[in-house]
Amino acid sequence: MRKKTVTTVAALTVAAALTLTACGSGDDSASKPIADISASAKTQAATVLDQPFKKPNLVLTDTKGKPYDLREATKGKPTLVYFGYTNCPDVCPLTMSNIAIAMKSLSKADREKLQVVFVTTDPERDTSAELAKWLPSAGDPSFIGLTGDFPTIQAGARQLGIGIDAPKKEKDGTVTSMHGTQVIAFSPKTDAGYVLYGEDATADDYAKDLPKLVKGENP
Repeated sequence: MRKKTVTTVAALTVAAALTLTACGSGDDSASKPIADISASAKTQAATVLDQPFKKPNLVLTDTKGKPYDLREATKGKPTLVYFGYTNCPDVCPLTMSNIAIAMKSLSKADREKLQVVFVTTDPERDTSAELAKWLPSAGDPSFIGLTGDFPTIQAGARQLGIGIDAPKKEKDGTVTSMHGTQVIAFSPKTDAGYVLYGEDATADDYAKDLPKLVKGENP
């Protein structure tokens, strides 16, 4: 697989272009810009947004097969939200692993506060049971996995400026999923998504920033 990613994040009050990344095997698709957002300042891997995102009104199904209301369940809690899928060969498992590694540097109290939510972009294959099996190995047992119908998931992603396309089956039988690769951090103080990370964020980047994100501070 060859994958190209275009990520543009300016330093001072300039638009940051969100992208779709091809995740799959046998695909030669290029990423394409989806939306522009206003960014105030980029500090290393983190971009603090001038205009924070409102937490999506998203009700899906968790790994136990129960309804999960994103707004209500994470209200007043530091939360990281990522859209991806379990069959992704690279970006998705790496992102989950980086966050899981970074969380180990937090105190037990802070680890219990932090909510990491993985929303599948491939709900047909990513059932509750599949997410329950994949997330502990790719990331951490505490990670929350959500699935549901694709239009609902796509609408929730769009509320965060993240574009996702329905998975596409190629002629050779492989499945390609196009999805934005951003992690959005929501403040426990305002419940707004105020910090954005691209796929280039490392475990060290998250480890440095998580203590501040847990408190709702700028990284």
